[in-house]
Amino acid sequence: MKLAEALAERSDCQIRIEEMKKRLIRSARVQEGDQPAEDTTELLAEGERVFTRLLQIVSAINRTNSRTEFDESRTISDAIAERDLVGKRRDFLAGIAEAASTRQDRYSKSEVRFVATVSVGKLQAEVDQLAKRFRELDTRLQELNWRTELI
Repeated sequence: MKLAEALAERSDCQIRIEEMKKRLIRSARVQEGDQPAEDTTELLAEGERVFTRLLQIVSAINRTNSRTEFDESRTISDAIAERDLVGKRRDFLAGIAEAASTRQDRYSKSEVRFVATVSVGKLQAEVDQLAKRFRELDTRLQELNWRTELI
């Protein structure tokens, strides 16, 4: 199984768990004398099977990511950490740039005037560089996901 296939199965397990939770909640309590829409015992058993499979998949993914080289000095796990932090930093700076560039119209000279305290252009240039770096890392990770066998 390729790493990308395991990632897709992990996502499927997570979705199935959420769906089963909703189904169990709907059937967990009924009016006395009524039957639940679904057999809660069977749903709970199915949930346990999916959780067991999810643990197997996540463990294999983590093992593979920590042992597979991304480049000469980093593993896939290292690259994922960098990509995630680059994305968070990009979002952080983009939020600041947006707040600083928000325009407020004044209808008279007596209204309060707001001015930016940061260089929006400089922040936006950095946001653009971070977005590019994020795309590069993500593209390389996706490529490796489809070439790497799950450990």
